Amino acid sequence: MPISKCPQKSEALWKVWDQKAQKNGLKHQVYAVNGDHYVGEWKDNMKHGKGRQIWKKKGAIYEGDWKLGKRDGYGTLSLLDQETGKHRRVYSGWWKGDKKSGYGIQFFGPKEYYEGEWCGNQRNGWGRMYYSNGDIFEGQWRNDKPEGEGMLRLKNGNRYEGYWQRGLKNGSGRFFHLDHGQLFEGFWVDDIAKCGTMIDFGRDEAPEPTRFPIPEVKILDPDGILEEALAMFKKKEEQED
Repeated sequence: MPISKCPQKSEALWKVWDQKAQKNGLKHQVYAVNGDHYVGEWKDNMKHGKGRQIWKKKGAIYEGDWKLGKRDGYGTLSLLDQETGKHRRVYSGWWKGDKKSGYGIQFFGPKEYYEGEWCGNQRNGWGRMYYSNGDIFEGQWRNDKPEGEGMLRLKNGNRYEGYWQRGLKNGSGRFFHLDHGQLFEGFWVDDIAKCGTMIDFGRDEAPEPTRFPIPEVKILDPDGILEEALAMFKKKEEQED
């Protein structure tokens, strides 16, 4: 008796080609039409795992973790320096959903950088900013600006300790004039001291002390400046909330 065999069902060629075209695992070099290219791991046709992306037009390089096509995890971003022709690191830290989130260090220039917390590409949480002029701010940030408690230490050693809002001194605080041996303690509104007390502080160690020591002087508030300042501060706070 003759034996008959059923023909095997063959899969459509387009499905076979599509499966072969899917990128999974480690790929050496994958180029885009615009010249960008990526070396690293893939999953379901998306960058996933460890990888290195180069953007041709911007001259930017990212090396680090990816998740479903986006920078996610720890990674470093470098940009091309037009003067030297070499790549310069601008950010090293954590990412989430293609944005800087978590702890990281951002370099704004050779002598200006920030180290601290990020959220959605903005400085948020605790952080320390080193400015190119030698000043240093350390404290709380919100929406990329100092917000809450913080200390600004100037290059000459003088410093402000107190509250901030929208990147400006707002609320109670103390300003140490260590170069003159004086301390001002009072209340600020938008970087302007409205009222407070000035006393001698460390006058004997000050490099440029005042000619004569001063007694404790209280700035009175006969016209209700303090009350007005407090009202303004509270109003602004309520509007922003």
